[in-house]
Parts: sequence; structure tokens; C-alpha cells
Amino acid sequence: MTGSEAPPSFRLAYVPGVTPDKWVRIWNERLPDVPLALTQVPAADAGGALLHGDADAGLVRLPVDRSVLSAIPLYTETTVVLVPRDHLVTAAEEVSVEDLADEIVLHPLDDVLDWERLPGRPALERPAGTADAVGLVAAGIGVLLLPLSLARLHHRKDLTYRTVTDAPESSVALSWREDAHTDRVEDFIGIVRGRTVNSTRGRQPEASASARRTAEGGGTGGGKPGGARSGGGKAGGRTGGKAGGRQAGGAARRGAGGSSRGGSGGKGKGKGGGRGGRPGHR
Repeated sequence: MTGSEAPPSFRLAYVPGVTPDKWVRIWNERLPDVPLALTQVPAADAGGALLHGDADAGLVRLPVDRSVLSAIPLYTETTVVLVPRDHLVTAAEEVSVEDLADEIVLHPLDDVLDWERLPGRPALERPAGTADAVGLVAAGIGVLLLPLSLARLHHRKDLTYRTVTDAPESSVALSWREDAHTDRVEDFIGIVRGRTVNSTRGRQPEASASARRTAEGGGTGGGKPGGARSGGGKAGGRTGGKAGGRQAGGAARRGAGGSSRGGSGGKGKGKGGGRGGRPGHR
């Protein structure tokens, strides 16, 4: 990671339909001294915002350019068809693409679904955006397929939706520029992945492991304070026997003046010679 010069704030871009509120709340609880700035960007512009440095990370829709951007998929949305409330489609709980074969299916220029072949009949013109397409649905011009979150975002009382079982789906991911993986980015990764404050993953493991090694006596090559003496045989034998099973056996080897069974030589039958070479658990 290259987080030694992290900015004083964290800038998070997000695309329409994504609701980052929960993650923002957790960020504010854990990092109250690091303001989190939110910016909504069109789905088509999210990758550019990251590449140009306008945001430190983004909640985007896949796919992204993986040659320059890293991404962690978070969830995949259900695709629905948006229709007037009195439309025949509302008679069923779910529909298929084939059920829409006779419908005019609107295809806005900002569509986030990856179609191999558009369903239904095309409209004469493509709407400029999803909001425009929703207005046309309300006017009875056609129907619109879109992720569930966008259907909820553009909610209208005169419209409803039904799940489309075999339509393409849209996945949301946390993304950032590969050469800008800072400590702040790692902090946000931990939040969206559900790590706790005391998690040893992310940027904390080295410090946590060091603390554990110090507590276990493995960081300085010694055991308990009394076990590091380099002199008498009794001290070397007894201390090596007690500490060697869990530590690196340093105290037993330094107690060379004592019994060969308690030191590092012999046939391994001494109390300190059994399993002394294993490093502490990470």
C-alpha cells in the first residue's frame, strides 16, 4: 500500500441507485477526524472520476477497466420492468423477456444493463436518460427494464414494476485506481466487507502480529524474563523445558552449561527439545 501521504479527507463517488448511507455512518463512527465527502456521478462517468483523481474510491457498476482499476464486487441487483399500474404485465409476479416481445421497450442512453439483444420492439428514438424514459413509461409510450434500485429511485405513484427472470443484471462494486491504494481506501474496504474495528486484516496485521509476538516472547528471541539467562545448567534446563514447546527454544540453547537433555543438543528427549522450533502463531 502507498498510504503514507493519505489526504486529510476521503472522497467517495457513487452512482445513481447505490445507497452508501450505512457505510458512511460506520466511517464517521470509526474515523471521526477524517471527513468523508460524497459525490454522485453518472454510471458512465464513474471510471473517469477515479482515473482523473476526482475521487479516492467509488461505488460503481461493473464492468470497469481492470487494467487500471481495482474492484471488489459487492452485490448484484435484480432487473425489473417498469410499467403503468394498469398494465397487463402486473397480472403476474414475475415475467420473462419473451413476455415483453410485443412491447415497445425503451432503451435510454445511460442504460446500465449489458444486452446482447434488446427485447421487445425498439422505440423510434432512444431517451436521453433513465429519468426521461420513466416519463415516457408514465405517458404510455413503452416499458423500461432497469435495476431494482433505479426503479425505486425514480418511483412514481402511477408506475409499478415486476421482476424479469431472465434479463441481464447489474453488479455494484467498490473500485479505486490501482496505483492509489491508500490506507484510507483500505479502511473503506474493511467497512464494506464487514470487518470489525479490531480486525487483523487490511492495514493492521503487521502491528497486530508484532504485538502478539511481543506478548508471547517470540519477537525478541526470549521467553519470560527469567528464561533468558545464559548461565547455570539448572536454569537452562528447567526454563528450556517449560518454554520450548511454544517458543523458538532460544532460552534452552543458551543454557548450554546445563543438562544435555534440557539444551538444544542430545536426542531431543529433554523437556525443552520437543517442539521448540515452531514460530508463534500468526
